[in-house]
Amino acid sequence: MISITELTKTYGNFTALDSLTMEIAKGTVFGFVGPNGAGKSTTMSILATLLSPTSGTARVGGFDVTEKPKEVRKLIGYMPDFFGVYDNFKTTEYLDFYGASYGIPRAERMKLIPQLLDLVNLTEKADFYVDSLSRGMKQRLCLARCLVHEPEVLILDEPASGLDPRARIEMREILKELKAMGKTIIISSHILPELAEMVDEIGVIEYGKLIAKGRVSDIQSRMKANRVLQIRMVGGAEEALAYLREQPHVTMVLHDEKGLHVHFGGTDEDQAGLLARLVERGFPLLSFSEALTNLEDVFLEITKGGGAHDEGQVKLD
Repeated sequence: MISITELTKTYGNFTALDSLTMEIAKGTVFGFVGPNGAGKSTTMSILATLLSPTSGTARVGGFDVTEKPKEVRKLIGYMPDFFGVYDNFKTTEYLDFYGASYGIPRAERMKLIPQLLDLVNLTEKADFYVDSLSRGMKQRLCLARCLVHEPEVLILDEPASGLDPRARIEMREILKELKAMGKTIIISSHILPELAEMVDEIGVIEYGKLIAKGRVSDIQSRMKANRVLQIRMVGGAEEALAYLREQPHVTMVLHDEKGLHVHFGGTDEDQAGLLARLVERGFPLLSFSEALTNLEDVFLEITKGGGAHDEGQVKLD
């Protein structure tokens, strides 16, 4: 559905995007993550036909964003990271305005608008002025606006930015519904653990370069150096602490009221071997498990080397 090849954007001597290449399949929910200034918004603006690349190509649904922008705009719904000012619009008028802009007949708009407000849980705010809405409500209204023309692709730039916990949960649930509808969705976000619950794949970008891409589960499972084993025991913790620090592949051991936390760089087989040795020595184990690596850990591990200064992309898909 989305194809990006050697996409580059420069501003004088500054390179915002550096030969970005990636594919996003139809129906995929793709999380685009990276620090501020990494190139996420630049990529999304190019895909939304709002910005021209310096070189390279980007296609949405087979249409080149530079050569066929009108065709691309029919396929996409773009949600920027800011809402804009609509002082004198009520929520229904706001959606009606955008529906008319897409050439949707008035009779169809009158049927569509209540459905959209229901989807984003704003039915009770139908006659409220836009500026009276909370930030979370404005974000949901903006998402409804993106859906007016029934696009196949949604490009959402920081959709949960600045939202309180309840508003983030509401936004996440709506995105899950859109995923179930088969929409292809690109989401950029800094709220990485929550993003992991919504996306099928992630791409990590830094200094304009894509430094990792793949399914969240694959990336998590391949981060061997970032494994943390959690061990609970009935007594003998101090002896086990000293023993574990001498074991192969163990880089650090911490001890708190929850038990022993072992940073482990070995394989699954190495982990099984460690467990066998602990049992053989008679340590009174209550549990031995591997802590789940969240997306925050993935991001910090991948980007700690500087990203743009590394020559190759980490291919994890």
